[in-house]
Amino acid sequence: MSTPQRITHLVAGSPWQGTAERTSEVFNPATGEVSGVLDLASADLVGDVVAGAKQAWQDSWRSLSLAKRQAVLFSFRELLNRDKERIAELITAEHGKVLSDAVGEVTRGLEVVEFACGIPHLLKGGFTENASTKVDVYSMRQSLGVVAVISPFNFPAMVPMWFVPVAVACGNAVVIKPSEKDPSATIAIAELWREAGLPDGIMNVVNGDKEAVDALLAHPDVKAVSFVGSTPIARYVYETGTSHGKRVQALGGAKNHMLVLPDADLDLAADAAVNAGFGSAGERCMAISALVAVEPVADELIEKIKDRMGKLRTGDGTRGCDMGPLVTRAHRDKVASYVDAGVEAGADLVVDGRDGAFDADGDGFFLAPTLFDKVTPEMSIYADEIFGPVLSVLRASSYDEGLDLINSNPYGNGTAIFTNDGGAARRFQSEVEVGMVGVNVPIPVPMSYYSFGGWKNSLFGDSHAHGTEGVHFFTRGKVVTSRWLDPSHGGLNLGFPQND
Repeated sequence: MSTPQRITHLVAGSPWQGTAERTSEVFNPATGEVSGVLDLASADLVGDVVAGAKQAWQDSWRSLSLAKRQAVLFSFRELLNRDKERIAELITAEHGKVLSDAVGEVTRGLEVVEFACGIPHLLKGGFTENASTKVDVYSMRQSLGVVAVISPFNFPAMVPMWFVPVAVACGNAVVIKPSEKDPSATIAIAELWREAGLPDGIMNVVNGDKEAVDALLAHPDVKAVSFVGSTPIARYVYETGTSHGKRVQALGGAKNHMLVLPDADLDLAADAAVNAGFGSAGERCMAISALVAVEPVADELIEKIKDRMGKLRTGDGTRGCDMGPLVTRAHRDKVASYVDAGVEAGADLVVDGRDGAFDADGDGFFLAPTLFDKVTPEMSIYADEIFGPVLSVLRASSYDEGLDLINSNPYGNGTAIFTNDGGAARRFQSEVEVGMVGVNVPIPVPMSYYSFGGWKNSLFGDSHAHGTEGVHFFTRGKVVTSRWLDPSHGGLNLGFPQND
């Protein structure tokens, strides 16, 4: 057993040199061993970091030209692409997801970096000449100052990159608090910003728990907060942050449905259900956890899903397995308790993942893919977000019954319909009360130039992540009305004009 490594904060581009009063353990979920000891930030330390970030923003970044900001973004993009395999290995070591999935996570985050590289166009304002006689009106968007990002354990690379590249490109300083369960990937990415040329103090990482979160939410110099996590905590972050006068976008939990109509390609639907239900051990806010089969296809579809599940291999994410462990032992036990509850409630347990042979060394936090049939809305395995590899099948007699089931759910993050009927698909995308919709696409995560976010209890706040909504969230608008005398001087310079 190796000695656990110290994991600490990143302040003004460098590891923190202080001594933490409190620490927590970071595990390798595939072995159950403690791999790191994490320094937890006090409220005082958070205050010091925010003060330093504000000073750095005032001294340099806020007034730097768009051309120079863009150059940093391009450089960061190249460094992230260079190191994506190394960062993926950190994700697998602390989160547990298989290595190929971790590489995919970094790649999807990289797409937002590429979107942010277009910041000169994204911040371009409007101009009206002679709105009144010799009076011009024009608009601009300016940075906020210090912004905070509070990210979850399930995507320690991608979720921070939903927010950080846009915030930085818009001219803000960032303080990010990663999950204390798997912070190393976030820290590694933050270190690349300094190598890319970002001034010290503009990118900072504070590790911590509720004390650090509350300090960020209450600090008067933190102007905006982006959060992703469970719905109860998202609501808390939104209400606490807004009560302190901050902008807050808080993305919460989900119960994502996949509606399968009788005319659907059932092989395609079965593949999609397994891929979207069990990828990353179901620890995705966009995972399909409820499959609504419109009769008479349920029996045939379940057999196809069961057959595919039998071919999956669960184990250490570094060994080429299909699915890795859950992030902690406590979370694994919680998911297993939902399986127990489903059996007790009378659901038909088609595939039981609680026990089995796992391809790993040590005592990892494993639970294999699990499938329930004949689930009803009042059962806890349907009503709650399990956040694990548990797929529940509900049966509906018609499209309308399936749609009503989805729309009556308190969550509205993602959904999908599988059908060969274009009219049904078009009707579904119009009528379903969910923020992100897939048509024969099980995980409809938008591209970076669109914005990510759900409806109902899956989002608190008005702005979605990345895309143009992200740019607007991290800036504030200003309109200028001006009148000037005619110009009376000029100058000679035959050189080709350059951006600087």
